[in-house]
Amino acid sequence: MLKVIVKKENNKLKRINLLGHTEYDDYGKDIVCSSASSIMITTVNAIMMFDKSYITYEEKKDNFVIIINKNNEIVDNLILNMLNMLNDLATDYPKNIKIEEE
Repeated sequence: MLKVIVKKENNKLKRINLLGHTEYDDYGKDIVCSSASSIMITTVNAIMMFDKSYITYEEKKDNFVIIINKNNEIVDNLILNMLNMLNDLATDYPKNIKIEEE
């Protein structure tokens, strides 16, 4: 199962961690994993277009981390949009993706 772990500090989003694999299909054919990865990467790219210092990210096999360095309207809205899309994906594939808040 793919876990999306959302960490907040003082009611502000600070870290999003995507862990594991959805196991919907074989690696390279998994549409749920591909969707989640695309959502994350598109969000990172959009934020980085505004200012590369807003976030830090690390992408490894089965682990994608976004650390929010600066909360502002742009970053917060893009991250919330990302979480809404991941939530929709989790609703459609509850056996494959789960969102948790720390």
